[in-house]
Amino acid sequence: MRADTDIAVSQTSELGACIDRLVESGRSASPLSTYRLQFNYRFRFQDGLELLPYLEALGVSHVYSSPILKARTHSLHGYDITDHNVVNPEIGGEEELYRFSHALKQRGMGLVLDTVPNHMGVGHGDNPWWQDVLENGRAAEHSDFFDIDWRPLKTELRDKVLLPVLGDQYGAELESGRITLEFTGEHFQLRYYDRVLPLDPQTLPLFFSGEAEVRRFQKLSETLEALASLPAHDVWDAALVARRREQAPRLEAQLCEIITASPEVMALVERLRQRINGNPGEARSFDRLHHLLEAQAYRLAHWRVSAEEINYRRFFDVNDLVGLRMENPAVFAATHGLLRKLLADGVVEGLRVDHPDGMLNPRQHFTRLQMLYCASQCGGPTPHPPVADNGIEIDVQTAFGQHEGARLRPPLYCVVEKILEPGEELPEEWPVDGSSGYDFANLLNGLLIQGQNERAFTQIYQRFTGETADFEAQLYSAKKAIMHTALSGEVNVLAHLLDELSGGDRRARDFTRKALRDAIREAIACFPVYRTYIDERGEINERDRTTIAYAILRAKRRNAGTATAVFDFLRGILLLERGNDHGLKLQFTLKFQQLTGPIMAKGLEDTVCYTFNRFVSLNEVGGSPRRFGIGLDDFHRDNAHRARHWPASMLATSTHDTKRSEDVRARLNVLSEMPREWSQHVMRWRRSNHGRKRTLPDGRRAPDANEEYLLYQTLVGAWPLEAMDDGQTREDFIRRIGDTMEKCLHEAKANLSWINPDPEYVEAVRSFVRAILSPGPRGRMSFFLKDFSKLLAPVKFFGAVNSLAQTVLKLMAPGVPDLYQGCELFNLRLVDPDNRSPVDFDLRRELLARMKQLPVTAETAAALMQEFDNSDVKMWVTMLCLGLRRQFPAVFRGGAYLPLHAAGERRENVCAFARQTGRSMITVAVPRFSYTLMKGRPQAALGEAWGDTEILLPPDAPNVMENIFTGERLQVSERKTLRCADVFSTFPVAVLQPAD
Repeated sequence: MRADTDIAVSQTSELGACIDRLVESGRSASPLSTYRLQFNYRFRFQDGLELLPYLEALGVSHVYSSPILKARTHSLHGYDITDHNVVNPEIGGEEELYRFSHALKQRGMGLVLDTVPNHMGVGHGDNPWWQDVLENGRAAEHSDFFDIDWRPLKTELRDKVLLPVLGDQYGAELESGRITLEFTGEHFQLRYYDRVLPLDPQTLPLFFSGEAEVRRFQKLSETLEALASLPAHDVWDAALVARRREQAPRLEAQLCEIITASPEVMALVERLRQRINGNPGEARSFDRLHHLLEAQAYRLAHWRVSAEEINYRRFFDVNDLVGLRMENPAVFAATHGLLRKLLADGVVEGLRVDHPDGMLNPRQHFTRLQMLYCASQCGGPTPHPPVADNGIEIDVQTAFGQHEGARLRPPLYCVVEKILEPGEELPEEWPVDGSSGYDFANLLNGLLIQGQNERAFTQIYQRFTGETADFEAQLYSAKKAIMHTALSGEVNVLAHLLDELSGGDRRARDFTRKALRDAIREAIACFPVYRTYIDERGEINERDRTTIAYAILRAKRRNAGTATAVFDFLRGILLLERGNDHGLKLQFTLKFQQLTGPIMAKGLEDTVCYTFNRFVSLNEVGGSPRRFGIGLDDFHRDNAHRARHWPASMLATSTHDTKRSEDVRARLNVLSEMPREWSQHVMRWRRSNHGRKRTLPDGRRAPDANEEYLLYQTLVGAWPLEAMDDGQTREDFIRRIGDTMEKCLHEAKANLSWINPDPEYVEAVRSFVRAILSPGPRGRMSFFLKDFSKLLAPVKFFGAVNSLAQTVLKLMAPGVPDLYQGCELFNLRLVDPDNRSPVDFDLRRELLARMKQLPVTAETAAALMQEFDNSDVKMWVTMLCLGLRRQFPAVFRGGAYLPLHAAGERRENVCAFARQTGRSMITVAVPRFSYTLMKGRPQAALGEAWGDTEILLPPDAPNVMENIFTGERLQVSERKTLRCADVFSTFPVAVLQPAD
């Protein structure tokens, strides 16, 4: 294996010693906290620069940036990168990035950068590597950069790339004149709406074919002959490829120069261009254009064929996001040159790796990132002396990770967007600092859900919708549906490989391809996690063996009528046990595990999270709707494990991908405490709003019961804190809810989908939303709005209490807490694009400035809580917690985690723990289930509401503590306990620092 650095590990030079020091002890400090900023053409580096005084005052240590490399024009997220070696000019370019970084350093802050190694954005002519592949096919310099199958099952696609970009069948689009040939003066190209496609230079003579007038122009004729004699785009011979690459650009440029230099030749080209572009209504007039298209290294097709015939790996099922072969060291080197420079110059201090499960070997990639960092620190921003692959020989599997049984913290701070299923752990052999925080978000969310009411909510859901509420069955069916539709082609490729393997095994050669394909589908549908991590060397750990065995066992049980031998054969192949063809087995296994992740994501995140609506607070990325709440012991156990093994893992509660913000979920979690009240209200709403539904011509009522139940939960979670007195505020809210419901309808794939839209159904649901949210005649409130307001009043208040509790827990727990932009105030945003809306930073700056002037007293805290609906109180809690992290960095970077138990009648209603380093101890306590504690009265659980409940402290706890939110000093009893009545005397959450 070769990896990206120019220093030989075996050498004994000064640079080699530098690497050793970095690996062993040269690690820079982890962030204390991060603040996620979404850079795009509407929010540039200059805007971030102006925000830095605010973020510093808030207490943030690092900005955590969305991807900043050149992306598709007007991209709002940056995950559709088109050039890895250019800073996106739309957000300010490299110069402004360096200015932004310099300003961070001046304030003692740093930058953590989101990276996207799995895929690139293509399709609009702005990705030079992809354009090279389309122009030159297999002979392209970048043909091995993308994960393309040049030998697909369909023989017509051999040595071609299928481009499923057409809105209708190819023939219809061609003969309508929507596909046109253009000459720009510098090159010939095809245009289809806003898509620009290059032409193979070797095929350009076809444009002039049969034109006698060409012979009048000697240079033109000679150049066309030279172009025609070029090696074709499907050549494999290295010498022919080299000749084509050397001659084709020169000859094409020469052709264009001849055309533009001669008005006569230009006139000829224009006549031919008009003729080849055909005349709509005259089918034969498009024959020449069709002939030219057929000669290209790509084949244009209707977008619907992508599911079965596409021959390149995508990000899930997005055709314009093409998978990279990041396992290829040349691809790693080509995509990480700029990043090496940014690391060497100290512009970037940490990384977040997007979607690692898409790569062939994530561990290899993380290792190479660490080596890249070492090279940047020891050898500078560019390799010297230059080497062919910008790399060195290393053992990428053991260079970082574990050493003598213990995890080594890698030199470069790095977290990964790994989605962990309940009970699954991040592989300890990965040289990273942890995950990007979805596991913590769902852990924390579950802590605030009243698990004992699960059965009640299941019954309410079944009664309202008629659904069976069988999550496992829905997930299984959704994954099967994805494999029959959006990702059926990928399954067919696996079935073809498995058929080849079975043919060489005398005990398996009688299995039909259908039986093998069915076995693959069943195993993936039963897969309990996103993927396994068998590498190119075929090494399999016990974790992955257990996962595969479990999936096969579940598949057998679900398919009692299918011979178990076919499943046993599949298991043997996946575990590299059956047969002699080790190379083909390994190829199958690697492709199999690259597919299980997208199918899980599409089935769970993009389907079942929109159909299993029993309690939508649980329907989150990295979450499990089946897991209705968690206990205190589970929460403490996970925190303790993170403190020991992943102390710098990221802690998230809202992200750019969460389906509901942290504050929406916190509010919805109040419902888990009030099943009777929720049931009564929601059943009344169904009756009162029945007449507002619309019956469609096919007999369906819109929305259906499941969608209506989702809508009511969405309204409870997202209803604004401020009154909707003016018409524009209400209109904005109605639009937001309508947009959210439209996305949910498409993702659920029940009444419509992205590939089978139904505008009439969507409009009926939008009409229902508008009808129930609009005031009646003369502005009078409808029965629904009046009854909704009654339920919402206590839910809003206790939702705010939950928000404060989860804010404190996130900012104090082991790990690096991340604040998603704007969430320092109550932020009731829904699924993207709603959660990527512009943030009012002016409001936040002004509020923080006022907060800084307030005295830390019980009166201040109480007054802020009294006015909770203006969000000041969340800013107060966030500001003071972040300030404490800066005051005690050692405690929060690596301090011990001490679960604190409670005694007394309300012991289950308090979550408490301590963080400790030496004599420094920070004690944390927050309430759970405050609605239950206060019997529904919208009042904070303070003072005697806690009865005799007390928190048990460790023997070395300080004798006097001070509440950072109120300034109150608390005396610890001789028994080393704290009364909750004292801890929560004036404010509903507490963080206590030593006061003696």
